[in-house]
Amino acid sequence: MGHTMTEALAEHYRQIILGLGEDPEREGLRDTPKRAAKAMQFLTRGYEQSLETLVNGAVFESETDEMVLIKDIELYSLCEHHLLPFIGKCHIAYLPSGKVLGLSKFARIVDMYARRMQIQENLTRQIAEAVQQVTQARGVAVVIEAKHMCMMMRGVEKQNSSMTSSVMLGAFRENAPTRQEFLTLINGR
Repeated sequence: MGHTMTEALAEHYRQIILGLGEDPEREGLRDTPKRAAKAMQFLTRGYEQSLETLVNGAVFESETDEMVLIKDIELYSLCEHHLLPFIGKCHIAYLPSGKVLGLSKFARIVDMYARRMQIQENLTRQIAEAVQQVTQARGVAVVIEAKHMCMMMRGVEKQNSSMTSSVMLGAFRENAPTRQEFLTLINGR
């Protein structure tokens, strides 16, 4: 996003500050509109990324057909209803069918979709479908556990609540023992 986009966003933040009854010219707020604009651009940079560019050929042939599990990938996203953060972790498993994906790419896939305005259920599905598309796996499982600031800071103000969402594709959906193995592994039991 260019310089003029930042300036346009900054002006909107200036208007928000005014609308809330504050003085955007006071010392502590003078640079806030520009800082807020840059922060929002960073938090939504997933819109500027594509799966193809991100993966960048890091798919490798492999004989393994055992479950590959990546646990506790940090995620930071913005709830599309209130533009407040939700923060958590993502667990991804897949059953390779001749192709594996470079490990760092899973975190990048999570980040690309998380850095957009989201609801957790859609984010979970987008990650699962992206991993499926890239690896052509026999099955993909994604679980996200997150705390939502829109629930913790406003409304019901339930500080200890968290939400878990899951998407199971292919063998994880069709095969109960495979699904159970995944759930046992991520729950550490």
